[in-house]
Amino acid sequence: MSYKPLEEVKQRLDRLGTYELNEEKFVEVADYALQEEKPIDRLIEGYHQLLGEVSNEMKQMDDHMGMTPTCQMGCAFCCYFPIIITRLEAKMIIRSIESMNDERRQSIKTHLKEYFEANKDKVEYCTTLDFQNRDVKFDYMKAQLPCPLLNTETNTCMAYESRPLPCRTYVNYMDPKICADNLVPEETVSFEFLYEDYMGNLNEIAQEVADEDDSVEYPEDLFEYNYLPVFLKEWIQRGEQSV
Repeated sequence: MSYKPLEEVKQRLDRLGTYELNEEKFVEVADYALQEEKPIDRLIEGYHQLLGEVSNEMKQMDDHMGMTPTCQMGCAFCCYFPIIITRLEAKMIIRSIESMNDERRQSIKTHLKEYFEANKDKVEYCTTLDFQNRDVKFDYMKAQLPCPLLNTETNTCMAYESRPLPCRTYVNYMDPKICADNLVPEETVSFEFLYEDYMGNLNEIAQEVADEDDSVEYPEDLFEYNYLPVFLKEWIQRGEQSV
């Protein structure tokens, strides 16, 4: 199979300058989610639908550029990157896991307990790295700490439908071998510029829901950023303490 060379990928990426982002679609998604009867359902629905719209926009941008990502199921090199999210997003991921069927939910909890035991030293080291440091990706990747939600036997995400925005917006349009051979490949592409529309509308939903749901602390949950392993470890430890 042949892959596009770097210069061609760069030329096609330049076409994004003529792409018109449908910001109104994000607003419509948020408005639709707010129609849910229960406050927490509005937030979870909004979280998933806004992420879905991010994926939709990325697909349309791919079509506009005439390119398709070479990322495939089982390709998990980016699952060793630091994933930094808000506490609100962590709560949405956890709520989503808690709403899964018993077998799947328990499987993830068991996996997480074993993960934090097996990777205790790596987790402690990686989560104390300053994520505002420009070299944090390289330092984190050197430790080769997998995402807590990565099944390393199948190289698949155990909560794929609820994976946060950083997991969705990082793509490769070239030979996947680039990711295998480099800790932090320069040739990969990030669509993190979609974060503003995603988070701005999630903020609107959270602000309304917080008045009715005391499990959401607004605006604190939106301004507290940390590594995904930190939030998931807290959740697992709370569960162990309540037993």
